[in-house]
Amino acid sequence: MALDMKFFEEMEARIPKGKVRTRFAPSPTGYMHVGNLRTALYTWLIARNAGGTFILRIEDTDQGRLVKGATEVIYRTMAECGLTHDEGPDVGGPVGPYIQTERRPLYKQYAELLVEKGGAYYCFCEKTESEEDSGDFNRGDDPCRDMSGSEVAANLAAGKPYVIRQRIPHEGSTTFHDISFGDITVENKELDDQVLIKRDGLPTYNFANVIDDHLMGITHVVRGSEYLSSAPKYNLLYQGFGWDIPTYVHCSPVMRDAQNKMSKRHGDPSYEDLKALGYITSAILNYVALLGWSPRGELAEQEIFTMEELAKAFDIAGISKSPAIFDIEKLTHFNATYLRSMEPAAFAKVAEPYIRQGVKGERFDAAQIAALLQARCEKLTEIPEKVDFFDTLPEYDKELFTNKKSKTNDEVSLAMLEATLPVLEGMDKWEQEPIHDALIALAEKLEVKNATLMWPLRIAIAGKAVTPGGAVELCHILGKDEVIRRMKIGMDKLK
Repeated sequence: MALDMKFFEEMEARIPKGKVRTRFAPSPTGYMHVGNLRTALYTWLIARNAGGTFILRIEDTDQGRLVKGATEVIYRTMAECGLTHDEGPDVGGPVGPYIQTERRPLYKQYAELLVEKGGAYYCFCEKTESEEDSGDFNRGDDPCRDMSGSEVAANLAAGKPYVIRQRIPHEGSTTFHDISFGDITVENKELDDQVLIKRDGLPTYNFANVIDDHLMGITHVVRGSEYLSSAPKYNLLYQGFGWDIPTYVHCSPVMRDAQNKMSKRHGDPSYEDLKALGYITSAILNYVALLGWSPRGELAEQEIFTMEELAKAFDIAGISKSPAIFDIEKLTHFNATYLRSMEPAAFAKVAEPYIRQGVKGERFDAAQIAALLQARCEKLTEIPEKVDFFDTLPEYDKELFTNKKSKTNDEVSLAMLEATLPVLEGMDKWEQEPIHDALIALAEKLEVKNATLMWPLRIAIAGKAVTPGGAVELCHILGKDEVIRRMKIGMDKLK
């Protein structure tokens, strides 16, 4: 059949050349799992490191697995993570469309071109749909592989259903190069004639991504190491068309432990889950970047990176072929580091929704409470439980007043509260510094350690052994009347 070669020439002419171009190509099938986020991050970092172009492509040809709203999850996650794309469905670009189902006519034309070049053939055999999808079945040579041109034409004219299969050479081997795994050689006889175009006219994943990567000018393909076994077939497709092969970067899986991959089915967290658990985006991204990549040279010992620093430092040679184990405790360490290094106003902003879960009373200043929390918080979700005593003094046992280190017991605590009460009642200016100075002066006057005075006061006003902030800060935020009310309740307990 006559092909319109001018069309293919025009498609080639559209391809941008001369700079690094990477793509993140998720399927809209639900949440963004950690491995997916890492792929998105690495493709973005490769492009940014080289001053190249980062593309978002939506791979939605597997219509049976699509999840409603999943595309919006992809856009939202990318935006929250700062993984801005230069080309994509929502921003356009020179090689669109960037949604696979909108590119559907292209794949058939390129499959027909590959047939013309001898790299593929029409197969009219009766196979089950699952066999067609996977190409995974035991057989000798496909009887359609050597069908004459006239027989093919007759079958097409008769409207016989067909698939288009890749023609894998019988002899020899195929070698491909991967950045992490090096050169890998596979005997061609180990490869099957995979389906490229299914009976419904839609491409298989393996065919569509090669066509799209070429036509979009992708120079570096980042994907999971589970695709290593498909790489020889990809190479043969590129060679069949006479196209340049991109740089392959296959990333080893993110593991829950030494034996098991992370999996949503087993309750492992997605990006959305990690946020819901109180981790902030910048800490998640920093940690995920180090799951399978390590900086080199003078940065080899550095762990904490801004996105700008990561983009500058990122080198694909630092990607490991060893699986990376996801350690939630290590992520928690990163998160705490990030929270503590934030500007106080920025921390107060992210902490306020969590503070308000525990402190409904608007009379309490969320920013003042946030200032107490910042150095004592590892995850945002810890906050409500840490601050709930501001609204309501919890029920507590008077045994909390006894503390060996502070040298307090019931008797000492009662004496301290009885001495402190008139001092606080007599204060005109309820500010942190005057409260502090008055209490320190009282401890000196009573000839006791500061802790001996402060411990009973803090227990009385908070009802907890562990609080964000000490007695002075808590007194200031709670207010004079509430402090005095709570002190009297504590004194009653001790009498």
